[in-house]
Amino acid sequence: MRGIQITEYVKGPKELKVTELPDPKPNPNQYLIAVHAAATNFFDILQIQGKYQNQPPFPWVSGAEFSGTILRTPTNSPNPRFPVGSRVFGASQGAYASLITASEHELLPVPPGWSFADAAGLFVTAPTSYGALVLRARVRPGETVLVHAAAGGVGLAAVQVAKALGAKVVATAGSARKLEVARQFGADYVVDYRDAKWPDLVRKWTPGGRGVDVVYDPVGLVDKSTKCIAWSGRILVVGFAAGAIEKVAMNKVLLKNISIVGIHWGAYAKFEKETIPVVWKGISDLIEQGKFKGTVFTDREFVGLESIPDALLALGGRETWGKVVVKIPQEGESKL
Repeated sequence: MRGIQITEYVKGPKELKVTELPDPKPNPNQYLIAVHAAATNFFDILQIQGKYQNQPPFPWVSGAEFSGTILRTPTNSPNPRFPVGSRVFGASQGAYASLITASEHELLPVPPGWSFADAAGLFVTAPTSYGALVLRARVRPGETVLVHAAAGGVGLAAVQVAKALGAKVVATAGSARKLEVARQFGADYVVDYRDAKWPDLVRKWTPGGRGVDVVYDPVGLVDKSTKCIAWSGRILVVGFAAGAIEKVAMNKVLLKNISIVGIHWGAYAKFEKETIPVVWKGISDLIEQGKFKGTVFTDREFVGLESIPDALLALGGRETWGKVVVKIPQEGESKL
């Protein structure tokens, strides 16, 4: 196969190289999958630099999210869920390659009518946002939800889930193009968070200026968000894309009766496995109802493993919106 193997940590994506590698050998419980698309994530950049919390032993193939077709089923499974030829998406170490191995719990069927590119970016963003808004914040119809970094991967997922739940959505982003994208995915109001007065603007869009009921924060804007949240509001801590883990003035939390709630979707596999199929059933229902669609970045196309460094650079440079997905043609397929 061809892939991007890491034999030592690199300074950045520019140093990544595509090489010929031995085909991966699935263990008796794994599938072998031909990769048709791979999604990029910020943690991919951290991992190749040796800065991520999960660092495999050298050598390893980079990338995590993918979609593709089943080539071989587990030898230990007489009745596998996914027969040869099945279209699947999932997450497993080694997505930046033409072949990958994965266990059954790491895979899901590509939704009917969805492309490989759309499905490749679904495994992380959709359940994070659905879990946050449905399980943790329990958003109700008629509430107002503030989504920060609304044009990002988890942000666009959150906008769609919140709208599907019957909420009004206020979206923040850092450019006119990203604000436009947030509107296209359903946001009712948009505001540039480079404007220092954004909390005042957000409050004006809520009934009686009372503030928003729920804040979805993958950036690190909890403290500023306390200025525009309603009494007994809920703030979801989803991530720290701004780069720093912020300190919050806890007196504001007390005075406004605020609940600050975390969401660590990846840990559900360890602590709450029974919730995972419930969440995916909810997402599947939204997809079937036409209330949730793919969020692939379309302003620029990335095709072939050789384009992965450029895709990661674009992602890391905050030039993109949604999910940056690389299409990976199989041998004999055109890159056009």
